[in-house]
Amino acid sequence: MAPPLLLLLLASGAAACPLPCVCQNLSESLSTLCAHRGLLFVPPNVDRRTVELRLADNFIQALGPPDFRNMTGLVDLTLSRNAITRIGARAFGDLESLRSLHLDGNRLVELGTGSLRGPINLQHLILSGNQLGRIAPGAFDDFLESLEDLDLSYNNLRQVPWAGIGAMPALHTLNLDHNLIDALPPGAFAQLGQLSRLDLTSNRLATLAPDPLFSRGRDAAASPAPLVLSFSGNPLHCNCELLWLRRLARPDDLETCASPPGLAGRYFWAVPEGEFSCEPPLIARHTQRLWVLEGQRATLRCRALGDPAPTMHWVGPDDRLVGNSSRARAFPNGTLEIGVTGAGDAGGYTCIATNPAGEATARVELRVLALPHGGNTSAEGGRPGPSDIAASARTAAEGEGTLESEPAVQVTEVTATSGLVSWGPGRPADPVWMFQIQYNSSEDETLIYRIVPASSHHFLLKHLVPGADYDLCLLALSPAAGPSDLTATRLLGCAHFSTLPATPLCHALQAHVLGGTLTVAVGGVLVAALLVFTVALLVRGRGAGNGRLPLKLSHVQSQTNGGPSPTPKAHPPRSPPPRPQRSCSLDLGDTGGCYGYARRLGGAWARRSHSVHGGLLGAGCRGVGGSTERLEESVV
Repeated sequence: MAPPLLLLLLASGAAACPLPCVCQNLSESLSTLCAHRGLLFVPPNVDRRTVELRLADNFIQALGPPDFRNMTGLVDLTLSRNAITRIGARAFGDLESLRSLHLDGNRLVELGTGSLRGPINLQHLILSGNQLGRIAPGAFDDFLESLEDLDLSYNNLRQVPWAGIGAMPALHTLNLDHNLIDALPPGAFAQLGQLSRLDLTSNRLATLAPDPLFSRGRDAAASPAPLVLSFSGNPLHCNCELLWLRRLARPDDLETCASPPGLAGRYFWAVPEGEFSCEPPLIARHTQRLWVLEGQRATLRCRALGDPAPTMHWVGPDDRLVGNSSRARAFPNGTLEIGVTGAGDAGGYTCIATNPAGEATARVELRVLALPHGGNTSAEGGRPGPSDIAASARTAAEGEGTLESEPAVQVTEVTATSGLVSWGPGRPADPVWMFQIQYNSSEDETLIYRIVPASSHHFLLKHLVPGADYDLCLLALSPAAGPSDLTATRLLGCAHFSTLPATPLCHALQAHVLGGTLTVAVGGVLVAALLVFTVALLVRGRGAGNGRLPLKLSHVQSQTNGGPSPTPKAHPPRSPPPRPQRSCSLDLGDTGGCYGYARRLGGAWARRSHSVHGGLLGAGCRGVGGSTERLEESVV
């Protein structure tokens, strides 16, 4: 029994090491070496007691929880230079003893919240040389307290989880070089007391916010540890914002200025402090006065110049800072937008532009033109309710039955999406500055405004909703009597109308299709007839061209039926014109005197005229071979 048992143990031991790999049992630790083996996935039969697993330089594309399940003793995992594009949630969930994880040189695009969950004792995380564009804020949460080395270089990162990185008290080395980072949040490294190397080379940083971390020089006696800082290859804007860094007098000499133009290309540490200057803000243009109708959107603009770019703020008429809300929104470029204006929004607004060199202000006047609201003063302070146009239109519609005159406002030529609004000149009253049309539909309670010049008495409404009911009112606006007065408005009339239902698309398409088919059929017939006529003309012309020319007959005598033949008159002999020699092979005549075709035909007609019955006479010119030729002609 001993030999079979020994073979069984050897077989079980051999199966513990994957076939393409090499397993080394050094003292109490087991190393599984599977580098350069052409693997497409993690071998499923790796010994779960493995302490070191090397899977570099293979073709592994994805990682999942089954790949490292129950490998609680794994300390070092190397997956460098594979083709990994995806890491499943909790793929490293059982690796609680893992200290080093190498994922560099792969094709990772993003890291989710659960991609790196599990290794709570991780100390070295290498993610360089990937295509990372996004890292979830909680991706590093499981090893914030233990991580000492983080390498995110050579990726496509614009933002990194600064909150998580700033909460790594044991972090010694942070490599962020060769990314697309364009800004660092203030105080991002304030809590990293153990950080000894920070590499920000070749990013897009134009400035650096003050941070106490950068004040730690390379002095070995510095406490807690000297900092090696690298930020060359960035487009540094050498102005007063970087004066704090210049005053640190660090011995680095590789950083250069990219702007302003006067300092471009000069070594950062060689520029005198006096040349790190800024320009105070200057308001270049702004809205001076804006008039809007109540309920409309108001947009106030303010543009400022300065170095660095100024920060824009707005102060309202109540001397309070205007912030983003459901009604108003302030944009970083200096634009203030009020969605729905009311009477309380009128007043003076102040635009403030600030930068480290100073501030500049500009005043903008906003006037809100109040509108009549049909006597509905139930709202607090006499302000209108949510929708008064429907009530006004209803009142006008009910009053139309008691008036014999035509309504002041009419809507005619109504289609599915348009309607023509018409109104008369009305009675002479206050001078009209402009007309305003207000309308809403049963499909949408939003009140829509249209401004019409005072000289017009017609307006075409477009883009209406098919099959909807509309309430419409017309108001006349008159200029204010004084600068502090509100614009005078009066209601001219209201109307109610309904748009036509939408035409089914299939009917319109059917009409178009039938009309197009008929046109194509008629055109095809005409083209075919024209082609047939053209071909007929071509065939006829070609046949006429190939026919023989009309023959010139001579010595032809008339034919008589039953009477005596008249004696022909004698004609003086004519000498024929000289003719070129012709081949007897063409005329089939004698070699001595060959007749042409016309002459032979004339002789035939002469001999035929001597025949009483008009029979056919044989005539011919004997050739060399003695052959004869017969010429036939039908009697006409």
